[in-house]
Amino acid sequence: MRRVLLILLCLSSALLARQPNVVLILADDLGYSDLGCFGSETIRTPHLDRMAAQGRKFTHFYVAQAVCSASRAALMTGCYPNRVGMQGALNHTSREGLHPDEWTLPEMLQAQGYATAAFGKWHLGTRMMFHPVQNGFDEFLGIPYSNDNTKYHPSLAAEMPPLPLYDGLKVVEKDPDQSLFTRRFTERAVAFIERSKAQPFFLYMPHVMPHVPIFASEAWRGKSGAGLYADVVQELDDSVGQILDALRRCGIDKDTLVLFFSDNGPFLSYGNHAGTAKPLREGKLTTFEGGVRVPCIAWWPGRVPAGTTCAEPVMETDLLPTLAALTGGKLSDRPIDGHNILPLLEGVPEAASPHEALFFYSGNELQAVRSGPWKLHFPHPYITVDGPPGRDGKPAKFGQMKPKSITQSGIDGIATRHGYAVARIPLSLYHLSDDPGETRDVSAAHPDIVARLQAQAQAIRRQLGDTLTQTPATQARPAGRDSTQ
Repeated sequence: MRRVLLILLCLSSALLARQPNVVLILADDLGYSDLGCFGSETIRTPHLDRMAAQGRKFTHFYVAQAVCSASRAALMTGCYPNRVGMQGALNHTSREGLHPDEWTLPEMLQAQGYATAAFGKWHLGTRMMFHPVQNGFDEFLGIPYSNDNTKYHPSLAAEMPPLPLYDGLKVVEKDPDQSLFTRRFTERAVAFIERSKAQPFFLYMPHVMPHVPIFASEAWRGKSGAGLYADVVQELDDSVGQILDALRRCGIDKDTLVLFFSDNGPFLSYGNHAGTAKPLREGKLTTFEGGVRVPCIAWWPGRVPAGTTCAEPVMETDLLPTLAALTGGKLSDRPIDGHNILPLLEGVPEAASPHEALFFYSGNELQAVRSGPWKLHFPHPYITVDGPPGRDGKPAKFGQMKPKSITQSGIDGIATRHGYAVARIPLSLYHLSDDPGETRDVSAAHPDIVARLQAQAQAIRRQLGDTLTQTPATQARPAGRDSTQ
């Protein structure tokens, strides 16, 4: 009998190990160096700093595109956004969204018996066929697209409808108080944890903040002493603290993997209402490191080694296959681009990135490729702040801007709407270990490296296409589209 009990205990422990709770916290437009544990000297983030001290920092963690919808599509599917037809960012006029036939992270976990909830910004389609409750989530409280797609837009406010706040499938408010977003999503998340603690659960928190326009609640406004942006980030830090406290209070902290990162880099044109990526170059909407490399922390007491750092290059696309390996979940029978990085998550000695190369698109342009410490940029246009940045919610050059339709696509439209200038970069090679700021082009000294990265890029071009070289895609799947009026 004792032997039988021991076997049952071992089986029970194995089952628990295979099916941890998963909490995924996503900031919006947070800069690489906006957290104390990633180098900030002005913003105090004690809870995230403690999470890093008790967990593992990923200092070379990448998003697949430096823009909201594309980044979220990669996270949900394990695919480059171009593989699933989800480049760029959607808005209130969009008929497109993440195709319902794509096998997503919440659907995979839901099929494993997980309770699933999302609280925050969805941004993968506004039509009902794309709604999170129709695509893997049991619960949703949040908004369908970015919070500047509202009456607060600095130049297109007149074109914007009231921002809807959904609770489940129902719109419960229009133009809700944005200063309460972080607090409301946190309260709902804590309640979900307390209600779901007896079963495996997946909690996804894609925060609205600190995407412009930024708001802090009354309790946090002015508290940092370093400006509104710092107030907003410190309130997000407090939210993380409340989530971790709830896990401990419920006695499930050792059964829960918590991941924190940003959907892309900072919206630099907005100046004091944006973060910083220093020492990295540029920010959101670019394929430079400041746009695509983001702060990432993993926390799982007893499983993720405390106080450690991983400098291997990995990407958000890796989370779906990693969580599939952890939970026994099924992967799609369609091609995906992510890899299982569980050995890196657990700090296995000598574990290395499973990627031969990582590829960085902006829209349909393949602009850069990273392999090991090397990063090659192909000739391409990019947006940059040329002159003084904006202030207090207005982008750079705001007085000179000529408003254009929110639906206008292309880099010129983005630059006009958000106060950027357009610059160009020639073929350029950087060694990121020596030059994380991508300031010294060493392509002339390393033609062999350039040739190798060009060959790696050509392989992905043939699959996903590239408008810079007029290469058509052969393995890209379409986004979903609602053809109803």
